Amino acid sequence: MTIKENHMIADLHLHSRFSRACSKAINIPNLVKYARIKGVGLLGTGDFQHPEWFKELNSLEEREGVLYYDNFPFLWQTELSLMYTHNGKGRRVHYVILAPNKEVVKQIIDFLKSKGRLDYDGRPIFGFSSIELVEAMEKIDNKIEIIPAHCMTPWFGVFGSNSGYDSLKEAFEDKVGRIHAIESGMSADPKMLWRLDTGKSIISSSDSHSFWPWRIGREATVFNLSKSSLSYNAISNQIRKNSFDSTVEVEPSYGRYHFDGHRNCGFSCSTEETEKLGGICPVCKRALTIGVENRVEKLATNPLDFKPKNAKPFYTLLPLHELIALNLGFGMQTSKVWTVYNDLIKKFENEFNILLNVSREELIRKEVDAKLIGLILKNRVGNINVVPGFDGQYGTPILSEKQSTLV
Repeated sequence: MTIKENHMIADLHLHSRFSRACSKAINIPNLVKYARIKGVGLLGTGDFQHPEWFKELNSLEEREGVLYYDNFPFLWQTELSLMYTHNGKGRRVHYVILAPNKEVVKQIIDFLKSKGRLDYDGRPIFGFSSIELVEAMEKIDNKIEIIPAHCMTPWFGVFGSNSGYDSLKEAFEDKVGRIHAIESGMSADPKMLWRLDTGKSIISSSDSHSFWPWRIGREATVFNLSKSSLSYNAISNQIRKNSFDSTVEVEPSYGRYHFDGHRNCGFSCSTEETEKLGGICPVCKRALTIGVENRVEKLATNPLDFKPKNAKPFYTLLPLHELIALNLGFGMQTSKVWTVYNDLIKKFENEFNILLNVSREELIRKEVDAKLIGLILKNRVGNINVVPGFDGQYGTPILSEKQSTLV
């Protein structure tokens, strides 16, 4: 699989420096710089309701609902955290919001101001329900997209094991038709979500807390359009009609909540092992944090091999920094890894071109390390082994003997 020239890779869920646990170096120039290095052609703004970030976004030119900085496009986007009680249970759910233009954004901001403070965090927390969110956005503009973020994660996914729902119908009741897509999140992929039979488009985004290329665009959605035909309506229509091309996913085991476990106890296990343990951690004797793999099994209405007729293809890829670090045996942020990475970008233009398009012969001709070529090719078909992540800890790619010698 390769991404065609008339397709656009979009990462529509990220954050500004005003969100907790986010890089303080996030600014618009850095986002654009590293999106281009990654090969991403469209970004969400992140955090549009934060007063200081909105001031920066407000200075950008807007055309057809798209903001531009140095001819690079952004869509108005934010993430909201809702904490409330529904049907006798505490709920904590995150939502990605996409807005069609600045005037609508201002109306959303006014609504959110009526519900609480906006200046303390780029991802603010509110006490109203998912249904109230849909109703409020409907009143403002029916072009607003409301997308359950990282839909399967235990703590803040709409299907999460700790505070989510068993179905979209349960979450939204008679407003469920107003939801057009769900976001897969790092610990799940479309193949897992097909088993839930939601009837919604499945998009993918990074939820990046920095601009580094191993974060930004690590998950993305590929749209059937060129830059010349880009508009908010074009993006929204493809989401609603499930007519985009494909998505980019990491291996779900790489996600921070794939397996069950306790990070502080250093213990993780599969769904089957959790059943044997009665859901109790053998180290601390408390209930395990139930991961995405287990939760999918609990909610699945379709078998493992089920594929809906309108299913979109997806690419399973680890970031290039992970492959280089795996090959060299150094951390992703070390100078040795950056040196190799920067050399590859100079030779092949951007990261997605390397991960998906550049041929084995061209990699050899440009004198790329033979072991790294093997990893790139294995990654291209989703065959890098990963020790599953759990309870907030990322999965760990591992190098097998076979992978280290394949060219």
